Amino acid sequence: MPKKLNGREVLIKVSGPDHPGITKELMGIIKKTNNPLLDMGQSVTHGLLSLSFVIRVSEENNENDHVLKDLLFAANNMDLKLDYKIVEAQEICNDKTEKFILNCVSVEEIQADFVCDIATVLAEHGINIKRIDKVSPRAFRSLEISTEVPVGLDWHKVKSELITTSNGHRVDVAFLKDNVYRRSKRLIVFDMDSTLIQTEVIDELADACGVGEEVKAITEQAMNGEIDFDESLIKRVSKLKGLKAEKMQHILDNLPLTPGVEDFMKTIKSLGYKVAVISGGFTFFANALKEKLGLDYSFANELEIIDGELTGKVVGTIINAEQKAMLVNLISQQENISLEQVVAIGDGANDLPMLAIAGLGIAFHAKEIVKKEAQQHMSHGPMTSILYFLGIPGHEDVV
Repeated sequence: MPKKLNGREVLIKVSGPDHPGITKELMGIIKKTNNPLLDMGQSVTHGLLSLSFVIRVSEENNENDHVLKDLLFAANNMDLKLDYKIVEAQEICNDKTEKFILNCVSVEEIQADFVCDIATVLAEHGINIKRIDKVSPRAFRSLEISTEVPVGLDWHKVKSELITTSNGHRVDVAFLKDNVYRRSKRLIVFDMDSTLIQTEVIDELADACGVGEEVKAITEQAMNGEIDFDESLIKRVSKLKGLKAEKMQHILDNLPLTPGVEDFMKTIKSLGYKVAVISGGFTFFANALKEKLGLDYSFANELEIIDGELTGKVVGTIINAEQKAMLVNLISQQENISLEQVVAIGDGANDLPMLAIAGLGIAFHAKEIVKKEAQQHMSHGPMTSILYFLGIPGHEDVV
């Protein structure tokens, strides 16, 4: 072994066909020759191994220190290529960065132009890609990109560019801090209308009452944050006066669930998550969904009914944006769950406070104002795509 390597740190790179036992053989040599292992990384792409590690070569050049010769011989016997180079300490670590995971989930196969565009955004902001993994078990539809992010990054600008790239390629992306909470979520809270279901219940009630267009216009203003939610709800409900309560059952029986909701619920419930719906809609529908989907909590507004007809009034406290956030807090306290372990999912402006206090807030097929303000957004895939954001790839293998 060359004397110049004594006491130096050496980066060793191994590549070739993957098979069991490679790491065992190579680490066995490091163990036998007593050279300290300082760093290590490994990935497999399409059956081909890429393994790298850093060792410090022992100061004394005795016969047990022919580590490179032994590693080269072992690699050759396993049909692998091995290269090495001397490295300096500053090449190994950087304490001025933070670790983040960029999740990318596509309805169709991921294409090279998307990877190029997303990598361009990262590079232009000094974000270094450390590792890329395919996480969908069958098709090439999801990636988990491990990155190092410079401290003090302009997140607003990065997020804006990621949204543009996401929309341009119809690939959902989420940039998540790689910390202890990323894979330890325990409570998921949903909005109901246009989130768990593909419609606004009050619009359906209004259609049944013959005031559909008037109410839909007010609903749109409220969801875009253009008018106060309480005011809009009181105004819309007043137009339902005289509607037969039995009409609500017909509407309930025909509510279209959002694609992927039932599989999503089955998966997360099997993994022990608590689940709640907190809606600015109505208890009759929220409670029915709680029963149908096996949810743990449901909160919504109560319509006043007298003699089998809606009076056009709401009973009790209105579940508005502030109430939604407060209820998320109360449920997390009740379940002894940190807010960092809460996921909130919604689509309207009245969901923003709820999305903001949760450890992971997702604007799901949301209005533009909500996508811009929320931590993360998902605009293209079914509800099951969110599982990748939770670190649960291959949901079909879990349920």
